[in-house]
Amino acid sequence: MTDTLPPPVVNGHAKPSVSLLKFVPEPAADIDERPAIEAVDRPDNPLADWLTVPDVPILPAWARSAASLKANTIALGRLCAWHTRYHLLRAPKYAFRLAWLAVKGMWRGLRGLWPTLTAHDQSAAVRALRAQLKARPDDVDLAVRYALLHRERTVARRWRWGAAATAVAATAVGWHLAPVLLQAGMVAAATIPLAYLGRGDDVQLLDNPAPPLRVDMNAQQLNDALRAAGLLKQGKGDDDGPRVTCVMGPVRDGRGWAVIFDLPKGGGKTAADVLAKRTAIAAELGVDEIQVIASRVRAAAGGNAGRVSMWVADDDPYLGSPNPSPLVKAETFSVWDPIPFGQDARGTRITVPVMWQSLFFGGLPRRGKTFTQRLMTAAGLLDPFVRHYVADGKGGADWMPMKAVAHRLVMGAEDDAVEALKAMLKELLAEMERRFVLLRGLPVSVCPEGKLTPTIVEKYNLPVIFVTIDELQEYFTAMERDDREQVINDLCRIARRGPAAGFICNFASQRPDADSVPTKLREIITLRYSTQVVDQTSSDMVLGKGKAAQGADASVLSEEHKGTGVLVTGPASFVTVRADFLDGPAFAEICQRGRVLRQKHNQLTGDAVQDVTAAADQAGVSIAPVLSDCLTVMRHAARMHTVDLLQRLENLDPDYGDWDAERLARELESAGVKRTTKQVNISGKNLAGYRREDLEAAVPPELLDAR
Repeated sequence: MTDTLPPPVVNGHAKPSVSLLKFVPEPAADIDERPAIEAVDRPDNPLADWLTVPDVPILPAWARSAASLKANTIALGRLCAWHTRYHLLRAPKYAFRLAWLAVKGMWRGLRGLWPTLTAHDQSAAVRALRAQLKARPDDVDLAVRYALLHRERTVARRWRWGAAATAVAATAVGWHLAPVLLQAGMVAAATIPLAYLGRGDDVQLLDNPAPPLRVDMNAQQLNDALRAAGLLKQGKGDDDGPRVTCVMGPVRDGRGWAVIFDLPKGGGKTAADVLAKRTAIAAELGVDEIQVIASRVRAAAGGNAGRVSMWVADDDPYLGSPNPSPLVKAETFSVWDPIPFGQDARGTRITVPVMWQSLFFGGLPRRGKTFTQRLMTAAGLLDPFVRHYVADGKGGADWMPMKAVAHRLVMGAEDDAVEALKAMLKELLAEMERRFVLLRGLPVSVCPEGKLTPTIVEKYNLPVIFVTIDELQEYFTAMERDDREQVINDLCRIARRGPAAGFICNFASQRPDADSVPTKLREIITLRYSTQVVDQTSSDMVLGKGKAAQGADASVLSEEHKGTGVLVTGPASFVTVRADFLDGPAFAEICQRGRVLRQKHNQLTGDAVQDVTAAADQAGVSIAPVLSDCLTVMRHAARMHTVDLLQRLENLDPDYGDWDAERLARELESAGVKRTTKQVNISGKNLAGYRREDLEAAVPPELLDAR
């Protein structure tokens, strides 16, 4: 692979090198016969190599943007922190090694100092004269020379030993008189030079570790991976074959490696082929496919059909503590702005514009599907000019806080709830047609595009409408064929025409096959999000046909990826997102704030006005939990048999699973409920049951008067 940067691409064409001198004409006689050439290209120009300005970046890849500089600075900080922890953990080992090297250094120092203390440089001459004197004992001149040299050696020894003894004594006195900190400094001043002296040529005081990179990618490894995945041709003989051209990298980028490369021409492979082979490439790189983030580089960003941007994470980028939603601390929010949704693998903030859009959420149970769907609704709660229509086919506690805000709230998929859903859809269709009539009658200066605007919303009291339906398949499976077809047609009309009138559809279901969620409804949804599913077929059912082959595959997610899913925002646009975290208590608190906002702007309407339990929560009035729950599950029915009431209570809260009719009657009586009759007649069946009027009579009168 070559690391040479190609010329920049401008409007799909390579930009030529820039020259300082251009179009110097030839003499008049030749001007019509020969085309003008650039002066720097003339063979007789000695400055040609100097005057040609290469049209390539002058900064390395990691220093070309503020984001890259920030990422590499953070990476450097993490590297320094890692080295600090590494060496601090080995401090006892280093102390022992330092002491041992200091002992070796002292031994080497004493061994090197001994010849000086003993005047070894003069001893050889003394020994030579002594040998000569033994051979010629009568030589007086030789005897005098020997005596003088011997005396000089003796004096030198005395002075040197005296100086050494004085230094030792001075050190001992200084040690005795010095404070503790100075003593430590003296030890360090002596130990470090001695350790350096004793270390030798092959002994290091500190270990020299290499940070353990989980993924180590280079150009050769990338080529090998692409070739093994069948994206590059094999060479002949010792030749590896064609290689990709790196436009950038591979370079460290945050907690991973980033590279932008062009596939070689002549191989017939495109960027789409690389995305489809993500699993094979990940296997060759030695990582999980969830760690490989690949995308095309479009022409708007200087790319082409064969240019790929790839980021390989060091580890799973979607694990760890979830990020709390910014909506938790927001006082208000406008749904005309993109809604904060989550972060991608590289920590980039992902926002979702919902105006003029419809949304669909899918995935396996207990993977965060409903939690993620509620993010959209929570943003609408903080906008007082948003009206909510909510239906929950499961009928559990996930959407119960919406009773404080929702204009219409349908809970469960029983017969009365199905009828309430059908009535809600008819109301929505009537409101949609009313709005279109109003918008068509407005002047162009007020409504230039025939669609809702923020000004029209407030001036004509036409709030944006959120239509939220969770567990959509529960309603379809509970309906008769004719009712099912009618409801599907109603939903399709709302999803198709409603956005122009300010309707935002927010649907969710589990694996949406043709029986649970029809294709004609799914295919008109513009934004889709899927948590983990079992296979690519299920992923395509949620995200769209063929999306898995393009790389948008939710089946690669695992059980640990709760709250993480694939978000599809267009025909060729998708990203894997770890959604912001918004738990039940935080969602309930936002619902109460939304109620206060709507009361302040006179926008609290429908079921929220009539709900006594929501009014009690806002007023801080205590109502027995069993009474509140019974009123909640009976919101669509004037009377209910005890057996059905117990079943719905258990669906709302599993703790009711141990209750029987006697305990329910006893608890409701303690809550102040006085039954006017113990038998209720529903559809010709006269069984033990309760009337909603009797339950509401146990509510404090001031709450009923405030409705």
